[in-house]
Amino acid sequence: MRNGVKFRVAMWAAGGLLIALGWGLYFATADKATPVEPLVYTLAGLTQPFVAIIVSYFTPHVGVRMAAVANAATYAMVGLIVETVRTRLRLFTED
Repeated sequence: MRNGVKFRVAMWAAGGLLIALGWGLYFATADKATPVEPLVYTLAGLTQPFVAIIVSYFTPHVGVRMAAVANAATYAMVGLIVETVRTRLRLFTED
């Protein structure tokens, strides 16, 4: 059971990394002349945690790479919390 939780947390981190890289690719290839639509801006804000924005702000020379790592770490922490709660609730309901 312990390995399953580790795998799921690693999947959360991989998902965060892929999301950050996807947004980086999108904004790198998007037309700079047209403004970003509110829906795209809102989705990017929801899927990119505040940590990634802070890292990008303080280290603009690093850019997408560091934001992707920060996003993966944030998603891993969220995944760890979710999996811990999920495991505790499962144990609580089995009694």
